[in-house]
Amino acid sequence: MSTERDSETTFDEDSQPNDEVVPYSDDETEDELDDQGSTVEPEQNRINREAEENREPFRKECTWQVKANDRKYHEQPHFMNTKFFCIKESKYANNAIKTYKYNVFTFIPMNLFEQFKRAANLYFLILLILQAIPQISTLAWYTTLVPLLLVLGVTAIKDLVDDVARHKMDKEINNRTCEVIKDGRFKVAKWKDIQVGDVIRLKKNDFVPADILLLSSSEPNSLCYVETAELDGETNLKFKMSLEITDQYLQREDTLATFDGFIECEEPNNRLDKFTGTLFWRNTSFPLDADKILLRGCVIRNTDFCHGLVIFAGADTKIMKNSGKTRFKRTKIDYLMNYMVYTIFVVLTLLSAGLAIGHAYWEAQVGNYSWYLYDGEDDTPSYRGFLNFWGYIIVLNTMVPISLYVSVEVIRLGQSHFINWDLQMYYAEKDTPAKARTTTLNEQLGQIHYIFSDKTGTLTQNIMTFKKCCINGQIYGDHRDASQHNHNKIEQVDFSWNTYADGKLAFYDHYLIEQIQSGKEPEVRQFFFLLAVCHTVMVDRTDGQLNYQAASPDEGALVNAARNFGFAFLARTQNTITISELGTERTYNVLAILDFNSDRKRMSIIGKSPSESIFANETLRTLCLCYKEIEENNFVASTNRDEALDKVYEEIEKDLILLGATAIEDKLQDGVPETISKLAKADIKIWVLTGDKKETAENIGFACELLTEDTTICYGEDINSLLHARMENQRNRGGVYAKFAPPVQEPFFPPGGNRALIITGSWLNEILLEKKTKRSKILKLKFPRTEEERRMRTQSKRRLEAKKEQRQKNFVDLACECSAVICCRVTPKQKAMVVDLVKRYKKAITLAIGDGANDGNMIKTAHIGVGISGQEGMQAVMSSDYSFAQFRYLQRLLLVHGWWSYIRMCKFLRYFFYKNFAFTLVHFWYSFFNGYSAQTAYEDWFITLYNVLYSSLPVLLMGLLDQDVSDKLSLRFPGLHIVGQRDLLFNYKRFFVSLLHGVLTSMILFFIPLGAYLQTVGQDGEAPSDYQSFAVTIASALVITVNFQIGLDTSYWTFVNAFSIFGSIALYFGIMFDIHSAGIHVLFPSTFQFTGTASNALRQPYIWLTIILTVAVCSLPVVAIRFLSMTIWASESDKIQKHRKRLKAEEQWQRRQQVFRRGVSSRRSAYAFSHQRGYADLISSGRSIRKKRSPLDAIVADGTAEYRRTGDS
Repeated sequence: MSTERDSETTFDEDSQPNDEVVPYSDDETEDELDDQGSTVEPEQNRINREAEENREPFRKECTWQVKANDRKYHEQPHFMNTKFFCIKESKYANNAIKTYKYNVFTFIPMNLFEQFKRAANLYFLILLILQAIPQISTLAWYTTLVPLLLVLGVTAIKDLVDDVARHKMDKEINNRTCEVIKDGRFKVAKWKDIQVGDVIRLKKNDFVPADILLLSSSEPNSLCYVETAELDGETNLKFKMSLEITDQYLQREDTLATFDGFIECEEPNNRLDKFTGTLFWRNTSFPLDADKILLRGCVIRNTDFCHGLVIFAGADTKIMKNSGKTRFKRTKIDYLMNYMVYTIFVVLTLLSAGLAIGHAYWEAQVGNYSWYLYDGEDDTPSYRGFLNFWGYIIVLNTMVPISLYVSVEVIRLGQSHFINWDLQMYYAEKDTPAKARTTTLNEQLGQIHYIFSDKTGTLTQNIMTFKKCCINGQIYGDHRDASQHNHNKIEQVDFSWNTYADGKLAFYDHYLIEQIQSGKEPEVRQFFFLLAVCHTVMVDRTDGQLNYQAASPDEGALVNAARNFGFAFLARTQNTITISELGTERTYNVLAILDFNSDRKRMSIIGKSPSESIFANETLRTLCLCYKEIEENNFVASTNRDEALDKVYEEIEKDLILLGATAIEDKLQDGVPETISKLAKADIKIWVLTGDKKETAENIGFACELLTEDTTICYGEDINSLLHARMENQRNRGGVYAKFAPPVQEPFFPPGGNRALIITGSWLNEILLEKKTKRSKILKLKFPRTEEERRMRTQSKRRLEAKKEQRQKNFVDLACECSAVICCRVTPKQKAMVVDLVKRYKKAITLAIGDGANDGNMIKTAHIGVGISGQEGMQAVMSSDYSFAQFRYLQRLLLVHGWWSYIRMCKFLRYFFYKNFAFTLVHFWYSFFNGYSAQTAYEDWFITLYNVLYSSLPVLLMGLLDQDVSDKLSLRFPGLHIVGQRDLLFNYKRFFVSLLHGVLTSMILFFIPLGAYLQTVGQDGEAPSDYQSFAVTIASALVITVNFQIGLDTSYWTFVNAFSIFGSIALYFGIMFDIHSAGIHVLFPSTFQFTGTASNALRQPYIWLTIILTVAVCSLPVVAIRFLSMTIWASESDKIQKHRKRLKAEEQWQRRQQVFRRGVSSRRSAYAFSHQRGYADLISSGRSIRKKRSPLDAIVADGTAEYRRTGDS
């Protein structure tokens, strides 16, 4: 029994969550996890391991094989996979990207197949077939064919337009070019023609077309600088370095052409930061890691050219693997609409069955004994009833709205264009309009409950700005003049006296400039001197201008600030740094750089001034600046202690003199706090999911007003304790797994108070029981298990799953009680997991917004994904449903376009069902007077054109243009959005109200004309009570009624709406008189049989009186109910409409005042710091320095900064 337990997969609970680290990579293998912990190897395992080592070695994680310059190698049979029956394809993907669905030959069959997968379309196709059977149909075949062709045609055109756009996008990417070795020389080739094993050449500013192994480059030691914004959202540059042997031997074209290296590496996966492999070349093996791999989506920067070997292509690349599965998204209304169509199917079947039974009974009682009804057929009443069942299925088919789906698609398409055309969501600075990348989700924008947002680049600009500083106890940065007098309005500082100033720094404290220029306070100059020398920033010159490239944005902001204040960093070499001190250039020797790491959280340099004194400068990452002078012998002694480097750093960084501190800001995007506040008033909860550290995330929470000083913050350990207590309570009540225990919903927190949750990725895994699992290393015995053991193991797994599910549900319930949730240090997979948990357990509509490739999975998981097209590339936009340039546009997307789309779609659906019920159920009432014979109450052509011409345009325009309040009022009163969250405007209750309204309208439409036609004589002595005149009267009253009804439903009147309503009525009468004319009857006598009916019936005043009476009885009760509803049970929208003139004159909504409390200190912002070791080693080693250049021309860049080569002076 112990063996069974040991072999189970168990949760690793040995380690405490670490808030400072990002959890395991999404695709870590069991072996990698096993390697992370040092455990004592059992003796039996040692014996087994030694036995395994005697076998042929095999690395199961390195099964991907690549042969350089040998395409035939990858076409061998054992690399082929069976795709379909005997059709095989290589396991190595080609480099072409395919997102389109159709081609010239497959469009028609595939599109028709997809359209007929819709139940409604298939239903009408079956009806069309049934109508071709004379014994069944009493309705002409064209009454179904014309609307069906229209629906199929419009949908096909829309699908074609969308697919053509996808073809163009694919073609643009696939036809990009780069140079590939072919026939011993580099030749230009398209991306789609690149294959695994090809050797390619890339130039500066080229996109990397595939995942490649860097072989060599134009830079020293084959360094290559890349921008990874498309991958990880980071705008700073990173450096990659090739193997020393490939740098040495693979620089020329001829050697690259003969390169025959062989690579064994890991299979394609989504781990952007890991790579494991081995290069076999020249009878030697060389280990490969992620630092030698250039990933697809990167951009080559500041490197003239580089060479690489393609390892993964196309769909196998890490960016494609990391993009997550594309999900087909449908709105909540879509699902509800489908269920309602199914309900209509059931009602239609029941009505047809009931009427068929009625016909069988009538045949038995009346039809068989009425000689004048004999049709020459001797069928039994039951058989006639069976035939009539199908006849009524055809007659009543318009209960199922054939044009519903295509009308919905047209409305959504129009709404999408309105979003694209909205100039208030256009970002002029970057010429970026809003873009609806899908046309199927617009109304769901008005039902959002939860927003999941990335931080950097989404809430913030990802641009650091120097704001203030404190030097020798004096704070600088307020609005004041050179005499130290404060002013509310003062001009910016003029930096024109400084030739190196970039003109981008907005600073208003003229007194600081006075202090720098006068030199009265030597600490002020010393402060900016330290900023200019203590860093790892790189510099180059372009057109005489200095360009800085920094390891982190804050570092670049500080060096830029020093530059503007007169202390400009000019150049550096391996051992020196040159700066301009108020116009005087000085070069200092750099003896050592004590690099930043996450433990010390600071960096220092040890330098020697021209006067031969050694000084140590320190920039703590809390932005405090310190210095001291040290003896030369102390420095020499320190540098010889490599075995205790960190200890040496600590020794040197003692007894420092504090000089001052800086205040820099990662500025929020414009309007972020206002947007969050408005969305909160709409009862939308915002969760921030970020990979940044906890302190960073918390500071951003305060900056964007998700958190206030009154907020009680709960951290991971607090949440863990609460959830543990809840699980214990649930277990004590009868067990988490008790089937019949009544659910008890108890709040986690006492009522009142403002609470927020801040949790790290490590704690998230701990709480949700999502920690990576390890297999036990104890030997698994090979004897067979008993049935009892198998049962116990299955039960154990079920209990673990049930515990995990309950724990996750409890966490979601707890988090949703908080006003704000911030998840930090989370992986892309965890972001998607959090979104999925809320979708699963709260059944709420979710929206995810981000701007980096690491947000793609989250964006695809949410009901609606929004991409910010900003600093961090376009990968998030490619995964999104909607995109724009600034976070503040989200409020307009949801509160204006979302709300309008929701109310328009709800009104459209309610009216659409109503008008079809009112139209179709007249046949039902008519059946009681025609022996249930499936005789139609209207002319065939009226049935054909009713949904196509007579009632389609007004409802479409309402679905496109209607609005209950203006956009300004919608933004001013975000509480309107709550109606959509609660599904109040369209649900089953509203559906049945529409059904009942349609039933009552159909009764009025039938029985008032019926009563008027009984025993009547026309004014000219002719009887108007014939069937055809009766059909014309009902049809005329129906068209007028349903068009007047949509007028009552319209809130926003325009000329177009009015024209469509009255135009539809006029169109009906015009077409009817043409169809009933004698001329068309002569041409098509069997198709147009109502000859002269319209002109004969409608010249009778009695008929017009009947029509007016019918329309009045249908409409007046609706008017009365609407009046009572708006006066007694007025909704929020009704109240706003009533007072809209007064509201327009009032002051617009203002941002709420921040709460000031005594004793509450301002929060230190530290959220732009680098979280990894800097690049001091790269600088001090000289690996990136061009040996033959002078020091001022030796321009290098660190791993996240831009590297630019300059020409010889």
